[in-house]
Amino acid sequence: MTSDPEDLGQRMYRLIEELYPVCRSITGEGLRETLRRVQRDVPILLHEIPSGTAVFDWTVPPEWNIRDAWIERGGKRIVDFRASNLHVVSYSTPVRRRMTLAELRPHLFSLPDRPDWIPYRTAYWSESWGFCLSHRLLESLPEGDYEVCIDSTLAPGSLTYGECLVPGASTDEVLISCHTCHPSLANDNLSALAVAIELARRAMSEPRALSYRFLFLPGTIGSIAWLARNEADLGRIKHGLVLSCLGNRGPVTYKRSRRGDASVDRAAAHVLGEAGLGTRVRAFVPYGYDERQYCSPGFDLPVGCLTRTPNGEFPEYHTSADNLDLVAPRPLADSYETVTRILEILEQDRRYVRTDPRGEPQLGRRGLYQGVAGARQLPQYELALLWVLNLADNRHSLRDIADRAGLPFALVAEAAAALLAKDLIREA
Repeated sequence: MTSDPEDLGQRMYRLIEELYPVCRSITGEGLRETLRRVQRDVPILLHEIPSGTAVFDWTVPPEWNIRDAWIERGGKRIVDFRASNLHVVSYSTPVRRRMTLAELRPHLFSLPDRPDWIPYRTAYWSESWGFCLSHRLLESLPEGDYEVCIDSTLAPGSLTYGECLVPGASTDEVLISCHTCHPSLANDNLSALAVAIELARRAMSEPRALSYRFLFLPGTIGSIAWLARNEADLGRIKHGLVLSCLGNRGPVTYKRSRRGDASVDRAAAHVLGEAGLGTRVRAFVPYGYDERQYCSPGFDLPVGCLTRTPNGEFPEYHTSADNLDLVAPRPLADSYETVTRILEILEQDRRYVRTDPRGEPQLGRRGLYQGVAGARQLPQYELALLWVLNLADNRHSLRDIADRAGLPFALVAEAAAALLAKDLIREA
């Protein structure tokens, strides 16, 4: 499946536009609405885990839903959930009270250093409530009484996540995971969801050597619940990527798995190196997104994390400024292409051996070699042929060869295919 990058980027951006207004959380109808929208493009199965279910050291929480919320003074709404779903601390308990500003202030959250932005806050694991608002508005509130309402419910329900397995020639799997639990945040949430959908569409459109498992789930509790339900089968996961923050204009960044030298780590490092972004490959740290769950010591799965500007390193992170202006079609398309290049290495990386390793075979009579003896520099393709022939010893994979030769992986893979067709090498 091929797509014009411009069209592809626009399609992903339109999906983000469509889902941006939805109030998502780690449970509830906003999350389900989002997953049902994913189902229009990808045949994900929706799994429901009842509230109260133990998943390792955690318990699936009550389901949270919200209909409306406001702070009102003199009959006028001054903070309105309908204007921005970030105004309400996610998982706020229901409240309907009249209170003074002094009583209300402990429940108000703002960003003094970004006075016009609304912060994003959650209260998943504590019974509390609150509102988020711009610091400029907070500072302007006069003394007096306020009517406060959060029309929400916390009740037994379930946690929902979406899963899609695309079978390949091998049962070895690539895990692609993204979180779907944030409300109106375009980059930290929806950008990765849009990229993951396009990756799934691509995987379904053509034969693949590996199988692909796509997960669309609420952060932390979702991945922990999935791991708890699938612990016996985790050996099938041979490679994995957590995707997030893929729509802003910053450069691509890759965080290695806990192992540090997994095949996906080496593939990502090669792709970023080819793009001149070698310094954007970072060591694993147990902070970030769901890679820290997949890489916990009891599993130690080979799962890295791909972002553009990482979480917490762009000023708009977890604020109302992470809006539709922060993301753009071009970086979305570039993120997609980066992931596909990593996946192509995982798909094509093989070890080969020479059918006759004694000396260098005569390539000219096989139509493979156009070099002129004594030329200062061989064309890259012919150089790739010689590197593959020299390192086809069952100890070096194609990615190893590309790294050592300083050549693009695609070129080395092309050379290997040509040598294989001439019976000069065979798969080990």
